[in-house]
Amino acid sequence: MTIPYLNLKAMTNLHADEIQQAIAQVVDSGWYLQGEAVHQFEQHYAQYIGTTHCIGVANGLDALTLTLRAYKELGLLHDGDEILVQANTFIATVLAITENHLTPVFVDVEPTTLDLQPEALEQAITPRTKALMLVHLYGRCTYNETLRTLCEAHQLLLIEDNAQAHGCHYGQQKTGSLGHAACHSFYPGKNLGALGDGGAVTTNHDDLAKMIRSLANYGFSQKYVASLQGRNSRLDEIQAAVLDVKLRHLDAETQRRIDIARTYYKYIQNDALRLPTLMDEGNNVYHIFPIFTSHRDALQQHLSEHGIQTLIHYPIPPHQQACYKEYNQLSLPVTEQLAHEELSLPLNPTMTDEEVAHIVATLNTFRVPHA
Repeated sequence: MTIPYLNLKAMTNLHADEIQQAIAQVVDSGWYLQGEAVHQFEQHYAQYIGTTHCIGVANGLDALTLTLRAYKELGLLHDGDEILVQANTFIATVLAITENHLTPVFVDVEPTTLDLQPEALEQAITPRTKALMLVHLYGRCTYNETLRTLCEAHQLLLIEDNAQAHGCHYGQQKTGSLGHAACHSFYPGKNLGALGDGGAVTTNHDDLAKMIRSLANYGFSQKYVASLQGRNSRLDEIQAAVLDVKLRHLDAETQRRIDIARTYYKYIQNDALRLPTLMDEGNNVYHIFPIFTSHRDALQQHLSEHGIQTLIHYPIPPHQQACYKEYNQLSLPVTEQLAHEELSLPLNPTMTDEEVAHIVATLNTFRVPHA
């Protein structure tokens, strides 16, 4: 048995007829940018997330970058302002901060819940701190009332990086509607993935939405009138049409992810492996299912020998990357340990019960190699 980490063709084939029909409608329309398909998807996704606005952009990094730039143009952020960010995120979160001449302040996380360390977060706040970039990593909701209270007390902007958590909940709200703004990626491997790049920003703030739309369209206030130095960052009609189809099936696919995760949590029984804290149903949409072990390379080899492909998210934290040499001396022990020990198991709606059982059985037969 061979089990890929993720088979994008199989994922697309789940809804192939609907997707092909939607693409054909766009092709037949003769309108390929800034048309009805984008408008319709923006409306539907805003309704799904629970916000007033959704602005489609070219990709997730642009969503992050444009949001921070918009806050600068609105006078709420300025060069050098500090943005709190959890240290174990994907590098795109940090790239958006530094591209806007803002200062990332890395905060370590808890080893089992993977949430921000509350004491470390509060200690990191200075008079220059203006925002918290909260990352719902792996599909886990990282928002809580402590964070809300802290942001309110220090008048911090709360910006969600919701790239991995489409459809995730906090109480009755969805992630993507919890802060002042939220940034979404529709990279093909995401829970809500396009057939290419795509992204969006959701918000309830009219002035922010208007500013992002302008910045994403060359800085135009009207056609050919550039009030700002913007960029070209647009979600195209075909990707929007595909996403609109997939959005209709997202909740059902999320439930399948949850069911597979339940099996993992119930039946993986190996003292050499650590699983993150189990969250209440709906608080985790299982974009990635990480396990941790100090013998990661041996475990990955063991799984590979049994036909199971795995990935590592992410082997080098942003503060240790060569492009961020000024942060290389930081000590963030939990983040660094997780980077050395994390291994991602296959988990997606196309998987069969037989495949899931094979993965569990293979994990349970893993033995720590002798030195």
